[in-house]
Amino acid sequence: MGSTSLLHLLSLAISLLSVSVVQAEDAYKFYTWTVTYGTLYPLGSPQQVILINGQFPGPRLDLVTNENVILNLINKLEEPFLLTWNGIKQRKNSWQDGVLGTNCPIPPNSNYTYKFQAKDQIGTYTYFPSTQLHKAAGGFGGLNVYHRSVIPIPYPNPDGDFTLLIGDWYKTNHKTLRQTLDSGKSLAFPDGLLINGQAHSTFTGNQGKTYMFRISNVGLSTSINFRIQGHTLKLVEVEGSHTVQNIYDSLDVHVGQSVTVLVTLNQPPKDYYIVASTRFTETPLTTTAVLHYSNSFSSALGPVPAPPVDKYDFDWSMNQARTFRWNLTANAARPNPQGSFHYGKITPTKVIKLANSAPLINGKLRYAVNSVSYVNPDTPLKLADYFNIPGVFSVNLLQNTPSNGPGNIGTSVLPTSLHDFIEVIFQNNENTMLSWHLDGYDFWVIGYGFGQWTDASRNTYNLVDALTRHTAQVYPKSWTAILVSLDNQGMWNLRSAIWERQYLGQQVYLRVWNAQRSLANEYDIPNNVLLCGKAVGHHP
Repeated sequence: MGSTSLLHLLSLAISLLSVSVVQAEDAYKFYTWTVTYGTLYPLGSPQQVILINGQFPGPRLDLVTNENVILNLINKLEEPFLLTWNGIKQRKNSWQDGVLGTNCPIPPNSNYTYKFQAKDQIGTYTYFPSTQLHKAAGGFGGLNVYHRSVIPIPYPNPDGDFTLLIGDWYKTNHKTLRQTLDSGKSLAFPDGLLINGQAHSTFTGNQGKTYMFRISNVGLSTSINFRIQGHTLKLVEVEGSHTVQNIYDSLDVHVGQSVTVLVTLNQPPKDYYIVASTRFTETPLTTTAVLHYSNSFSSALGPVPAPPVDKYDFDWSMNQARTFRWNLTANAARPNPQGSFHYGKITPTKVIKLANSAPLINGKLRYAVNSVSYVNPDTPLKLADYFNIPGVFSVNLLQNTPSNGPGNIGTSVLPTSLHDFIEVIFQNNENTMLSWHLDGYDFWVIGYGFGQWTDASRNTYNLVDALTRHTAQVYPKSWTAILVSLDNQGMWNLRSAIWERQYLGQQVYLRVWNAQRSLANEYDIPNNVLLCGKAVGHHP
């Protein structure tokens, strides 16, 4: 009898252990998205846009830290298509990054199932098409990663949560825009700005409550300034980093960037303008939405709040950017404080200086990095690397310092090693605003400055509480410096977020490499991998 009881207790213990193990696994979320064309009127005239499940913008993807995504993407366009998950680090998993250097595009009337995890991340992110010029037709959406309940956030839970996808927009069909670029000409100035795919929208809240506004610049080319009539903006998070909670009247948000603010509805009950306008453009574009108090019976009135005084005041914008600081005492997506990794005390293993340019190559406009204008090969670099296929890319083409030589075309990869700690200087000698994004990582934005970067520029670096983010702006005739801890093996796209420039070659890939293949460093090739180019016929 005692033996039977013991066996029963042992069986019960094993069952409880099994349940606890199952419950401990991070949750899975399953989606099926279908990509189609549709006709809408974003700026008042009919045009072809890209819909996801019939929506423009696409469905918002709401996740909790460490949740796993299984997303079946069905392509019903007549062209190959990919989505990239802007700001999601894809830990050990560049296979799912969704850019042409890592993935074969999904053929028409076909599908691909993305499998990725929002590993150790929280914050405001986006997704968008990386193929052709599809981003100019839509296909983008919000991607919000919420904190786990066991990890506190450094502010009270807001009473509501709004996602604002703001960006410039063309009335011209994206295929016509693409033909313009292919002919060697630059795009004209955009026709307008949209908030969540519309020229007019309304956000409703209750008086006295505090709401989170997740603001992302999903446009092609122009920086925006964001403000709300009669209200201040408390900055709390930038691309996954909790910030020192400064108060702003308005915020500059550059192409590809995301910021999160808290807004308290502490004004008399009426409607107020939400305003976005372009920055640093000869012709300013402005769009408005409405912040509606639920007990309001009065429409938004009075002048729309003005942008910063001088539309070409880069000093104002740069000085604001310097006030974005890491909250060193706040938790990240994990319990350890954000400042527990003392980035400023580590000596870089490599310094990489990247200069952008706009050369004419074979009589056509191209954009280049260190005089090399990138072209996408038929075979994704990641597949070529995995299958040891020669002749697809070069690790010797792009030098670590700019050259004054003529522009040339190539498929350039910067070779780096896993666990390198690198300093990257973006040198912008052109009279245009730039924005640079790195897949697979966030990085410390340690310095901005006008003119040419020199060794003495390091004396101005913030080596204590610089913000980490995935996209950094570079002002005209200026430089921006970042530090990156290369702890994520893979093939990672470093690109201009100004989409015309990306399309015409202002990008490169970082090969973060370890010669010993190990699941501790990188996941295996997916069993559903799409094969194209020279990878056809190879077996995972």
